[in-house]
Amino acid sequence: MAATHGYSNDKQSHINRLRRIEGQIRGLQRMVEDDQYCIDVLTQTSAVNSALRSFALAMLDEHLKHCVAHAVANGGEEADAKVKEASEAIARLVRS
Repeated sequence: MAATHGYSNDKQSHINRLRRIEGQIRGLQRMVEDDQYCIDVLTQTSAVNSALRSFALAMLDEHLKHCVAHAVANGGEEADAKVKEASEAIARLVRS
């Protein structure tokens, strides 16, 4: 039996979002291959970064609502570990 993650209920939506981001990345590659203007490439790069950040925040939100909330409800070492794990993930996102 597969584990249920916080994003499981919206899995297809997340896959679609990642496919759009993948398309943006391929578009960036084409822009460089086609010798597009630097500022246009940088603008598209910014859009990709924003899309990835938005995806990461959605995943974090679902992780907090599902995985962390369940662990905290159960208490104990698992709760402490999940909170620490979430804090570290937030720190990584803030640094990126």
